[in-house]
Amino acid sequence: MQKINIIYFSIFTLLLFSECNAKNLNNEKEKILGEQLFFDNILSKNNTQSCATCHNPKHAFIDNRDNGVGGAVSLGDDQVSLGTRNTPTVSYAMYIPKFHYNAKKDKYIGGQFYDGRKDTLKDQAGEPPLNPTEMGIPSKQFLVNRLKNNKQYNKQFKELYGDDVFDNTNKTYELMTQAIQSFEQTKQFAPFDSKYDRFLEGKYDLSVLEDLGRTLFFSNNNNNCASCHVLKTEDSPKETFTNYAYHNIGVPKNKRLLSKNNKNFIDHGLLENLQITNIKYDGKIKVPTLRNIAVTSPYMHNGVFDKLTTVVKFYDKYVNKNRKINPETNQAWAKAEVKIGLEDLKLLKKAKKLNDRKIKALVAFMNLLTDKKYEHLIKKDN
Repeated sequence: MQKINIIYFSIFTLLLFSECNAKNLNNEKEKILGEQLFFDNILSKNNTQSCATCHNPKHAFIDNRDNGVGGAVSLGDDQVSLGTRNTPTVSYAMYIPKFHYNAKKDKYIGGQFYDGRKDTLKDQAGEPPLNPTEMGIPSKQFLVNRLKNNKQYNKQFKELYGDDVFDNTNKTYELMTQAIQSFEQTKQFAPFDSKYDRFLEGKYDLSVLEDLGRTLFFSNNNNNCASCHVLKTEDSPKETFTNYAYHNIGVPKNKRLLSKNNKNFIDHGLLENLQITNIKYDGKIKVPTLRNIAVTSPYMHNGVFDKLTTVVKFYDKYVNKNRKINPETNQAWAKAEVKIGLEDLKLLKKAKKLNDRKIKALVAFMNLLTDKKYEHLIKKDN
């Protein structure tokens, strides 16, 4: 009897092992499929662009093209349409939690896009192909037919998901976005190998300026960076440098962009999310990751600022009466696109004013958050 049990256990273990191996193999195949789709122009109507066009892996997964607007937004597949928001990096996006309300903090948290309207990378991946100002695909069926009629994709989809994979358009489209998500969850999107990560491992020594920047960044007695850009405790490994909450910090309109787009456009942030109707969330934008921030200009949701130094000075203007001029325009700071609420204004005014050396130190620290493969992209005058 004992021998029979041992045999049954061995067979069960072998079957379980085989099942795990098959599952892992399928996961790897799905990642490979997702990578192919990510780089394939087949996802755009006129075959002019892929996911990688606006999320360039050689440039921290942003759109580093000028597009006639200083890189503020992306150009569509029709080579005419312009978006209204700066294309965010996909770096570390796998760590963004699903969109939800945190009752304890009385804040909305997470979600993909600047307004959190999609929960997952899979949900996010399904939007650009069908957006008429982006990739311009007229319908899910149109794209599914393309994939079905492509010999390579036809074979891969059937091998991964079954011979009937093309029988249900919505399901096929979802599986396509699932494959892209699988690729976007690979380590190349979040290597955690910056100089800061190496510092935490004892493999990099901070300069005096970088060390000052680190002290300032994590200290609530000096400024307010950590209130929004730290999720864990100071110097925790694998910090994504955002709490994924939403704030309106008074970002001005991007006139350069609006001159070539809708001049009267106002981005209402969270109110653009159909789940949100309360006016108190007007203009609130999700806090972005600071990972690779040094090489992902222009900055803010509308790309209104070109330099990281300008961004820090913009924050400083709320507490420093001498910080009256935007260094990029040599004019007074423009008024907020959407008026700041009292809660966010109070948060902005908790910081202490910064001198130029402290600003340089904060920028030096943020430079440290750049993935190793992108360090060569950091500009000296950032």
